[in-house]
Amino acid sequence: MTDVWRKPYHVVIEVENRQCKILEKFASLGLKHLKVADIRSSSSGSIKHLIELDRDQLKKVPKDFKIIVPTGKAQGKPSMWFESEGCEVCNTILSRDAFLISGKSMEEHTIMYSFIVSTFEAYTSIISALENSGHKVNVLKRGSFEPKTGILTEKQERIFWLALKGGFFDYPRKIGMRELSAKLGISPSTLSEILRRGTRRLLEHYFEKEPS
Repeated sequence: MTDVWRKPYHVVIEVENRQCKILEKFASLGLKHLKVADIRSSSSGSIKHLIELDRDQLKKVPKDFKIIVPTGKAQGKPSMWFESEGCEVCNTILSRDAFLISGKSMEEHTIMYSFIVSTFEAYTSIISALENSGHKVNVLKRGSFEPKTGILTEKQERIFWLALKGGFFDYPRKIGMRELSAKLGISPSTLSEILRRGTRRLLEHYFEKEPS
């Protein structure tokens, strides 16, 4: 595992973003206060956003838009992928090799972004770059990984923390095995083995406390 992720941070910020292609597109459909459940960069350089829709919003979406409707035991709201070249805010965050987890439009031109970044210096670099570009930034939350002694090794703890914060354990997943392993600089098989061994340790610790 590369040393760059030894002290990662989970950050939530509000940004006044007047360049957001999503807000611009969906505002034209009469849709406001969108929830972006997932944000991913693609190999083509564009940015993909997974937009969750409630029942009233769904009625306003044109029929030719591809809507993902949960079926069977699947949880969650109907959603759709929206792809664009990205805005300055998304591109600034992603250019620092951060995990962009989600976004939510709070009011006109204001969006709440949740992301994980590898170091405090990378975090301050993102905030400075956004402010220097003229964006108003309000930091709502900033939490760092703090190693604890006990069940897991520090390496296992760090990877589980990143996987949890990054949405690996969410349904649907916000980050997959390959993407997470690429961020961490390890192979998918190595990451899978670390998670398997860590899960075993957690389960053994839990069940050893159970009465016989």
